[in-house]
Amino acid sequence: MCGRIMQRSPDLPGLQTEPGATPEEVARAWEAHFNGAPAQYFWVIRRQPRAAAYVHDLLQWGLIPNWVKDPSDWPKPINARCEGIQTKPSFRDAYKARRCLVPIDLFFEWMKILEPDGKPVKGAKQPYAIAMKDRRPFAVAGVWESWVDRASGEITRSFAIVTCPANALMATIHDRMPVILAPENLRRWLDNIEPDPFDLMVPFPPELMEIWPISSRVNSPANNGEDIAAPV
Repeated sequence: MCGRIMQRSPDLPGLQTEPGATPEEVARAWEAHFNGAPAQYFWVIRRQPRAAAYVHDLLQWGLIPNWVKDPSDWPKPINARCEGIQTKPSFRDAYKARRCLVPIDLFFEWMKILEPDGKPVKGAKQPYAIAMKDRRPFAVAGVWESWVDRASGEITRSFAIVTCPANALMATIHDRMPVILAPENLRRWLDNIEPDPFDLMVPFPPELMEIWPISSRVNSPANNGEDIAAPV
């Protein structure tokens, strides 16, 4: 699972993007997310329909497919498991035609704390921050949707982050991780061209990543300072 991320900007090394949100939308929805959580708005990079340009736009974290009648009765999944993304009704249409990138600086995960006998301590988890060794921003794979309120005509654009089995580094704390895309694969993920990019949804090389324990302050999204990922 990937349920908390740090995002300072929409910029990704090696990929030129254009603004997709109006200044009014940015002023209303955007803030730097040092401890970003579901339901908040994040920069998401999409391929502009009928054009070759890529745009960075503000989408809400928690996917709402366009066929959902009432979002209040919908769970708004924040993750899409790669194993069923081609067939599961919640994700298959978005995967086929609406793939996106979520540029992040790092993500957070929690490891269960175990008793000496191997049983988990109830309610006790150690949080970790996970980033690239060079600390450059990187792209995680996502899918997006547009949902239209039939009464008001208001459009809600939302996204989910795609996950895959953990690599050797992540497996020390959790069995899943977000799909991290190498720079040379960004355009293939965004463009609706063959072949199907299913082969890209694999664990990222662990030797390029770093992980460290952090304070339990990260448990609350209200703690959104730059020091939230400081090692302990």
